[in-house]
Amino acid sequence: MRTCVGCKRRALIGELLRVVAVAGRVVVDERRRLPGRGAWLHPDPDCLAKAERRRAFPRALRAPGALDAREVREHVGRTTPHHDPGTSPGSRGIKEAGRPVMSQP
Repeated sequence: MRTCVGCKRRALIGELLRVVAVAGRVVVDERRRLPGRGAWLHPDPDCLAKAERRRAFPRALRAPGALDAREVREHVGRTTPHHDPGTSPGSRGIKEAGRPVMSQP
């Protein structure tokens, strides 16, 4: 279990991205093998936005100054499934626990 630096929720390692600081940039460690201190993030644009707004990357990675998270934004943008306009990603008729939403009589 690890904690997302964006939303602060705990999740299994397989559900999170590991990111590390490399030369003033935040990069995604897809193989989870890069050296150095890592931080964990849900592959969700909302979590990324929260992490950037709260300046969580420099703090979690113990890096001095601001870090460029452009590569992480690009990675999250590629891996996030697109949804139909006018619907939210969570409105697919399934509750968070994975059970279908019961219809009202």
